[in-house]
Amino acid sequence: MQRLLLLAVCCCALAAAAPKTSAAHKGRTVEKKLSDEEHFVEGEEHNPDYDHEAFLGEEAKEFDELTPEESKERLALIYDKIDANRDGRLTEEELTKWIKFTQGKYINEDAERQWQAHTTNDKDHITWEDYKKSVYGFTDDSNDQEDEDGDSYKKMIERDHRRWRTADADGDGNLSREEFAHFLHPEEVDHMKEIVVIETMEDIDKNKDGRITEDEYIGDMFDAAGGGEEPEWVQKEREQFKNYRDKDGNGYLDKEEISAWIIPPDYDHSLAEAKHLILESDTDQNGELTKEEVLNKYDVFVGSQATEFGEALYKHDEF
Repeated sequence: MQRLLLLAVCCCALAAAAPKTSAAHKGRTVEKKLSDEEHFVEGEEHNPDYDHEAFLGEEAKEFDELTPEESKERLALIYDKIDANRDGRLTEEELTKWIKFTQGKYINEDAERQWQAHTTNDKDHITWEDYKKSVYGFTDDSNDQEDEDGDSYKKMIERDHRRWRTADADGDGNLSREEFAHFLHPEEVDHMKEIVVIETMEDIDKNKDGRITEDEYIGDMFDAAGGGEEPEWVQKEREQFKNYRDKDGNGYLDKEEISAWIIPPDYDHSLAEAKHLILESDTDQNGELTKEEVLNKYDVFVGSQATEFGEALYKHDEF
């Protein structure tokens, strides 16, 4: 419990391993914060909650209480906002632009919330000492205290400090608002991506030999402690490891192979999500979405208890 409370406060623990269960496949591919949901569960099954949050954003928590009719009414308003040229069709480009907008808005607002929590309005930077005190709140003597999982708080602080130094582009020891956003969301900027890879390796590499075996790769997604036959999706992940992840076929993943896995090069998550939404909803298969097509498939876009609908309905945000 002590560690869970700490991680809940420490927003920079992006790569901390999720609880492992045999019922859900928690992938590690960086989804660029389109959603806090997993895009696929149990290997192949598509998770609609991912689409809901990627499309609608994370700003208001009321959509789960709406009727289907109310959902469609509000979705129609969002449709009009996305349809920039007012031609009655949503293109792949317009959808991609909207998803990028909701993604960027989430990141900016999250960074601003965290900034306000850890500093004061009259400051244009935050020091490491102030941040450490705000997040951990420990005296120096307690930094060596062991938590129930055997990890020391001191190691967690050292890990955060390493990320801090990487985000500190000008090397002055402090973080500006922009640098602080990079610290919180390292997957968003090129010079921080190596940290994402390093932290992922540290989480999965249980024997600390600097490489990831097939069993360590599977163990990050599936807890086999209960015994029994592995689910089909686990077998598929083993095939993925052998045929795609382990590019040189030596039985291990090194840093370069891990990077190709969790941060695929030349892959635009917003574009991929736009393509997926069109594929799911484009009844006449012309590559564009009319308002009728979107409303007919409203459950693809909205309607989950996990959905946060978005104040875009009430605000005139530019995007």
